[in-house]
Amino acid sequence: MELAYYSDYAVRLVNSEEPARGKDSLTSVEAVRGLFGVNASAARRTTDADVTRFRSVRARLRAVFEAADQGDETLAVDLLNSLLLEFPVSPQISGHDHRDEDGRPLWHMHLADHPSNATAGYAAIAAMGLAFHLTEYGVDRLGLCEAAPCRNAYLDTSTNRSRRYCSDRCATRANVAAYRARKRLEADRPDRPERSASTGRAAASAQPASASGER
Repeated sequence: MELAYYSDYAVRLVNSEEPARGKDSLTSVEAVRGLFGVNASAARRTTDADVTRFRSVRARLRAVFEAADQGDETLAVDLLNSLLLEFPVSPQISGHDHRDEDGRPLWHMHLADHPSNATAGYAAIAAMGLAFHLTEYGVDRLGLCEAAPCRNAYLDTSTNRSRRYCSDRCATRANVAAYRARKRLEADRPDRPERSASTGRAAASAQPASASGER
């Protein structure tokens, strides 16, 4: 398992809430367990007390994304470091049950947590994964969706650092909204040549003005 994979833990937790829409899916033990994905053994440690604890960690992780989104690199790093100190992990070499063509283990780095509860385990992995992503790609690769009111977190892995939205759906919605706004602006813009005196010169100037506006 690639270490960068663990950064998805942070994104999943942050996006379990949509503050601008007043939505929060993290309301039960089952919802918390769903965040663990295939890590069923860790999910089974979840209790009712973890619901509140997960929300607390979620707020702190969102603060990291918000600081990065605002261009405050130092604050983003400081907030993430505080999580790393509070929720430590131990790197280990793991092969699991995967083998190559010669039957040898496919060794890779694995983050082993030693949690006192499910929240501590999840927070440790999420914070470390996010730290790996930040140091590998840069603080500006941690983003918040620009399609209001979404503001979901995302990790920008594009080659030209151009990602602005959390999903294709939000990108399409934002583009449609921008297109409609342009059309409204064009509709409200006065057509000065037609409003001027009905001289042959004004009528003749209307067509060139329109063409240049399209360019």
